[in-house]
Amino acid sequence: MRTTWIKLLFALFFALTARQTMFAQSQPSGTFTNPLLPSGADPWVIYQDGYYYYTNSTQNSLVIWKTKNLGEMAKAEKKTVWVPEPNTPYSKELWAPELHYLNHKWYLYYAADDCNNNHHRLYVLENSSPDPLQGTWVFKGKLNDDSDKWAIDGSVFEHKGKLYLIWAGWEGDENGQQDIYIAKLKNPYTVEGKRVKISSPLYDWEKNGDLHDAANPPHVNVNEGPEILAHGKKLFLIYSASGCWTDFYALGMLTASADADLLDSESWAKSAQPVFKKSEANGVYAPGHNSFFKSPDGKEDWIIYHANAMPGQGCGSFRSPRMQKFSWNADGTPNFGIPQRTGIPMAVPSQRK
Repeated sequence: MRTTWIKLLFALFFALTARQTMFAQSQPSGTFTNPLLPSGADPWVIYQDGYYYYTNSTQNSLVIWKTKNLGEMAKAEKKTVWVPEPNTPYSKELWAPELHYLNHKWYLYYAADDCNNNHHRLYVLENSSPDPLQGTWVFKGKLNDDSDKWAIDGSVFEHKGKLYLIWAGWEGDENGQQDIYIAKLKNPYTVEGKRVKISSPLYDWEKNGDLHDAANPPHVNVNEGPEILAHGKKLFLIYSASGCWTDFYALGMLTASADADLLDSESWAKSAQPVFKKSEANGVYAPGHNSFFKSPDGKEDWIIYHANAMPGQGCGSFRSPRMQKFSWNADGTPNFGIPQRTGIPMAVPSQRK
């Protein structure tokens, strides 16, 4: 009897093993599912020398992931590259880091404060190593114009040989509304000239911002997270609108001619509707704070963003990074579609042949 049971157990084991092997072989190759990580707000991606480098907000430090396949982010090499000294104006609430490769050096841009949100400003680090996970990150200081007002979500882009900084800031010294500003950069860590406001919350979908917190105003209108997307003869500035603490956080768009004076607010035209917003049908809430990247073969355009999986989850650790391919409309504007449901296999960015 004992021998019979042992034979049955072995038969069952081999049957299960064969079934698992067949199941694994049946799975499509070269696919991924969202979310890329269980948690990670304000995702940023850059592709350089065959690798994707990724970073997101971690609050108290700056961390970079390195991988050839963003679909395998959870397995990627990861390193904390900088921890600020304690008790400085930039020791706390490190938000929205961005990694840029400029003039053969790496730069990390981020916002930080001393644990008082009113003191948030932009800061920058520099690294001359070809690999941003190696070498030494040197603190270059605060990145601000002469107004030195509250600032977060700094991003840098180059256009026609000139370097520009875009960010979200306050007009004055009190919270109540976040606007989007642009300024010219003298170099990757020095602002040249005055800031110019190019976007303020205008439409109802940009003004969802009620707060229930005694430490903050009762309501804040928000434009933040600006990112540049160049295509053809146009520049698109994609930004996040409404409070991230609401389910209505969404992406809006400004458009400028590639030949326009980018420091002239009249050069930027705002779209009347959001270009990417929540999908209750797909279980995606408050999608926003995105960045853009190309596939390794340069043929595909991708957006990476954070979102919540349930309503009412706000601005905390429930936000997770997701990515999806997007296309272009006949008029040259981007078509981001709708946020895709999590857990659905999608093809990874197309590889070089």
